[in-house]
Order: sequence, then structure tokens, then C-alpha cells
Amino acid sequence: MANLKPLIALYAEKPRSASFATLEIRENENLALASLALRRETVEPQPFGLNLPGPGCWVAGQEVAAFWTGPDQWMIEAQGRSEEDFAANLKEQAPSCSVTEQTGGWVAVEIMSAAGTEAIEALLEKLINIDLAEFGPGRATRTVLEQMTCFVIRRSETQVAVLGARSFAASLWHALEIAAKKLEGKAA
Repeated sequence: MANLKPLIALYAEKPRSASFATLEIRENENLALASLALRRETVEPQPFGLNLPGPGCWVAGQEVAAFWTGPDQWMIEAQGRSEEDFAANLKEQAPSCSVTEQTGGWVAVEIMSAAGTEAIEALLEKLINIDLAEFGPGRATRTVLEQMTCFVIRRSETQVAVLGARSFAASLWHALEIAAKKLEGKAA
């Protein structure tokens, strides 16, 4: 039998990361994702004790986080649970809702800055069409990054996550890396 090894979204055995003068980007291979949608005449659940956010928002709880993806629809995140059947766990928490496993369909790239909010915002303004004055911590939106649809989540002043389709993981990484390198050149 062949010795098969699973590869993460960026086609490697270990997650990719890169450091720049003011930014660090890294593939987050441990993030579990599942979509949750209300069915007709269903009461909005509180999976894992989490109050689900409204349009344009992201909330984090003890075990999970969630962001709004459409009317009565959310994406639920769980750090460190990508190897579990997270959708089944979510379904137990919200039995009257539609739950779909999403982990394998997405790549998550975390962008962090030790230099503060300016570096994160400088990178974002080069890549996406978002009003950064209104895009503080706890915000999330679907947008386009170099003709690729993705979700952008502002986890904190100094951390942003970009979730894109796994099928264009390499292109998403390339766009983020090139933009970070250009910012580094300006800072030098």
C-alpha cells in the first residue's frame, strides 16, 4: 500500500508562514469550519453558548467564534479542532438547524502585526475594498481580493484572518505575500 500523507491547503505537510518588517502571515491549518443555517420557523440557537452575530460582525466565545454570512446564516469557527467532526458537534448544539462541514473547502490565513494597527490597515487597503474606519475588531465581511471571493475577519486591532476557497489557496497566499513585501520595502 502507498504511504499517503495528507497535505494542507497550501500543498505541504506543515503550514506556511512568512515574516516581514511589521507583519507576519501564516496558514492556519487547525481551524475547523461549519456553516449553520436556520430552517423555517426555527429559533436562533446559541451553539456552545455563543450569541450569533448580526450582519458584518464576528464574535468569539470560549470554544468557538462565528461570523454572519447571510440572512439566518453563519460560519462557525473552532480553533484546534480541524481533525474532529466539528459539524457533528455543532449539529448537536443546534439540532433544528442545517449544518454543513466546511473545513476542507477553505484556507485560513492569519495576518498579525506587532507594530500595531497601522501595518494591518496598510496591507488591507492595498488588497480589499473595505472602509477601514468602520472595520474594527469584531467585524467580518465577504469581499474580493484580486478577483478571489473571500471572507475577511478583524479578530483584533493587530490580527486579521482571510478565508478563501481552498482551490485558490496558492493565489491567495501569493497576493498577501507580495503586498506584505511591498509594504516592507516602503518601511525600509
